[in-house]
Amino acid sequence: MYAYKMVQIPPNIQVAAKKMFGKAPDITEIASSYLQSIVNQHAKEGWEFWRVDTIGVKSSPGCLAAIFGAKEVEATYYVVSFRRQA
Repeated sequence: MYAYKMVQIPPNIQVAAKKMFGKAPDITEIASSYLQSIVNQHAKEGWEFWRVDTIGVKSSPGCLAAIFGAKEVEATYYVVSFRRQA
């Protein structure tokens, strides 16, 4: 039996690359380096990386907001899933 932990990460990564890596990194490696740091951080706590999922969320405006023309908002989030033996 496993216990699971989900960690939401931003859909777009904005980093001060030189500050993060100590030098200007290869732009093609920024996303993988960011994900690797997240995975390694949780691995130190005993969590095993399992997968990355995208989750779409729709948010409908309340009654008053709808009266004033607010529309439904849809956003996509990314979640890194970890697991460990329970």
